[in-house]
Amino acid sequence: MGGTGKSPMVEFLVKRLKDHFSIAILSRGYKRKTKGYALATDTATALEIGDEPMQFLTKFPDVTIAVGEERVVAIPQILHDRPATKAIILDDAFQHRSVRAGLNILLTEYNNLFTRDWFLPTGDLRDEKRSYKRAEIIVVTKCEKDLSLKEKNDLIKEIRPTESQQIFFSAIQYGNPYHIISRELLKIDNSVEILLVTGIANPQPLKKFLDEHSRTYDELIYNDHYIFSIDDLKNIIRRFENIQANNKIILTTEKDAVRLMKFDQELKKLPFYVIPIEPQFLFGEEKRFTELIVKFIKDFNYQS
Repeated sequence: MGGTGKSPMVEFLVKRLKDHFSIAILSRGYKRKTKGYALATDTATALEIGDEPMQFLTKFPDVTIAVGEERVVAIPQILHDRPATKAIILDDAFQHRSVRAGLNILLTEYNNLFTRDWFLPTGDLRDEKRSYKRAEIIVVTKCEKDLSLKEKNDLIKEIRPTESQQIFFSAIQYGNPYHIISRELLKIDNSVEILLVTGIANPQPLKKFLDEHSRTYDELIYNDHYIFSIDDLKNIIRRFENIQANNKIILTTEKDAVRLMKFDQELKKLPFYVIPIEPQFLFGEEKRFTELIVKFIKDFNYQS
């Protein structure tokens, strides 16, 4: 369902591909207030295209971002609107059989492997476990950074990749927080007290990071893809003001930030910061992972 690190992986791919190929991202645009296909513009909002596409648009304004529930309809429309496109990254589309992707990357979380999971509503699976064989690449995400070779090999044995599948392991790498409006950077240390505000599927890795890197933190946890209201903002400010410390900030995720930006006039007056995230490939395999993707795109376009 959620929380495996799909959005950070999409951003990772875009960063490493956009200077070599004309890239597009296609997302369903979950919880947007519009329907059908739409090409994101510089005036788009999270309510129009969804929070994840809005996050991509904010970070990559020069990359084509589109939304559409029916991928099989949206893909030709992207190619019509942006005929130079060489690769389309489908965000969260592994289970959609109507589109046969050239390359499937399956993410499974270290603490919630698909091999140990169950169908909804008992678990988080939307597809049969055996469908993992359709993926060309499997990435075990959110691993401990000191994952041992024995643990790695044990996980490979449990997942049982096919002979043709490539398997990688990644951890979460948090960057320095930046102010939600001014983009000014801040370094978190154990002198800072934090009010954590999240509306994501799995805030546990971030909470663990704050346990290790901040003095103390309070938290306001909302449902995944939560649409913040002005009353929510007032409650956030009230909770923040009740923290008895001089050195204090409000911290949120990049995904939540795009749903809060509509309150820009209020936010610019607050020490309201956003913490970026990126996958960190373990065992020195980032280069090999990237080369696999680049080779696929080059070979596909050459054959075309």
